Amino acid sequence: MPDQHHEPTGAPAPGFLCDVHALTAQPQAPAGALWKLAEPGRQLDANVIHLAENQHIETHAEPDLDVLLLVIAGHGTLHAPDGTVRLAAGALCWLPHGSSRSVTAGAEGLDYMTVHRRRPGMRIGRRQD
Repeated sequence: MPDQHHEPTGAPAPGFLCDVHALTAQPQAPAGALWKLAEPGRQLDANVIHLAENQHIETHAEPDLDVLLLVIAGHGTLHAPDGTVRLAAGALCWLPHGSSRSVTAGAEGLDYMTVHRRRPGMRIGRRQD
């Protein structure tokens, strides 16, 4: 019997993106985004972030999007109004929309991935009042 499942024409194909362990193992990696998901047609945004030793990301809140944070390497602390969470490789944290948080890397730095729904692009048009 023939296979009845067909991929839609032009549909994106699954594929390899990067080796996060090789990416974060670079000596003297610059602080900031080491990798960003940039595939056309995606519905997610994702970043691999490197914080240098003791680097701190100031308190902020994402008003519209839930974010997943997965620690790849290093240690650090996630600070929230109701307490702190120790971060180490393998830690997976949910940062719900509207929540305020900050992140501080430990003495050896911190590498982590964030994933969230993609924000809609800017649109030109009349403002709806």
